[in-house]
Amino acid sequence: MARQIHKLNDARVRAANKPGRLGDGGGLFLRVSKSFSKTWSFMWTRNGLRDELGMGPYPAVSLSAARKQAAHFREVVAAGGNPRHEVGKEKEPTFSECVAQFLESNRDGWSNAKHRDQWAMTLGPVYCGKIQNKRPSEIELGDVLGILKPIWASKTETATRIRGRLERVLNFAKIKGWRDGENPAAWRGNLDNILPKPAKLKNVQHHAAMPYADLPAFMTQLRDRQGLSARALELLIYTACRSGEVLNARWAEIDLESRVWTIPAERMKMKQAHTVPLTDPAFELLQSLHDLRRDDWVFPGNKRGKPLSGMVLEMLLRRMDRGHFTPHGFRSSFRDWAGDETDAPREVAEGCLAHKVGDATENAYRRSTAIKKRRSLLTAWANFVVGASGDVVHINQFAG
Repeated sequence: MARQIHKLNDARVRAANKPGRLGDGGGLFLRVSKSFSKTWSFMWTRNGLRDELGMGPYPAVSLSAARKQAAHFREVVAAGGNPRHEVGKEKEPTFSECVAQFLESNRDGWSNAKHRDQWAMTLGPVYCGKIQNKRPSEIELGDVLGILKPIWASKTETATRIRGRLERVLNFAKIKGWRDGENPAAWRGNLDNILPKPAKLKNVQHHAAMPYADLPAFMTQLRDRQGLSARALELLIYTACRSGEVLNARWAEIDLESRVWTIPAERMKMKQAHTVPLTDPAFELLQSLHDLRRDDWVFPGNKRGKPLSGMVLEMLLRRMDRGHFTPHGFRSSFRDWAGDETDAPREVAEGCLAHKVGDATENAYRRSTAIKKRRSLLTAWANFVVGASGDVVHINQFAG
């Protein structure tokens, strides 16, 4: 790049007292008004049209500061950008710094700390190592494909989550003014023309679920084990809840007299409060824990004021030689059992899982009326999983 030759100096700028425009070269000008006030401006041509952008008054903006800003604007124009988009823009961070800002900005929206940690892990060096030190404006389609292609077929579920998270972070960067143009991580009209659809891949990975026929024998082993992690997994199976909902349960949410557990909206994936009917085994488990409680957590951790770690259930399954299954998979075990072995309506089974079925009106109605039906189904489920014989329970009618 040729060295920029400047036409102005500090003495000339200070002495300027005639209304008009003085050029420094490279698009930088000093404008002197009729009232003798002085301001800097930058002029450039794009698509055959000339444009001008004010850069602030002199001497608040010095000659050296104006030259530095003009040099940056020239680089923007050379790259096909618009200097106007640079005004008020925050200094562009690296991708890893952008992720940290995104996570902090959305901190109150995470269902639990484990969910936030999963975002940080998947967008960190493990999968996105090659773009950690890149600027968001530098990330292109090739970078995204370099992350996704190696795992798209072998770790499809993980890959699709990473793609969605990349898209959101890069959208965040665009809103902050750090990048322009199309999002290289977008699926529709972009990656869907390059990568096979996840549903068509044979290796789509779901949470590994224990076959429900094996639950009675497994529960016998689980109930014989000591420790809070065993009790937490036991409650998870009885209630078909998510691990985060169980591990972060507080006594204030549980009404032992009415035998219901109300999980507040902020801890639910769908951000709606979920009322869980407590069957006899679940009630007895919670009653025994309540008699021994030491703080507000149903499953307190080793650190005072903290619940059990999000990894304790996975570690328990490994110790029981069931590490190929996941805690979340027990929700699938329940759903398979309800669909195969009962006559429970779909909306009742999905309601036990806190899934939405139908429109908003239907969901509002079900939340107020379906608890008896859900209690009947969960009671049958609890009877099945604790039954020594492993007999399948058929439900033909749901009152209520």
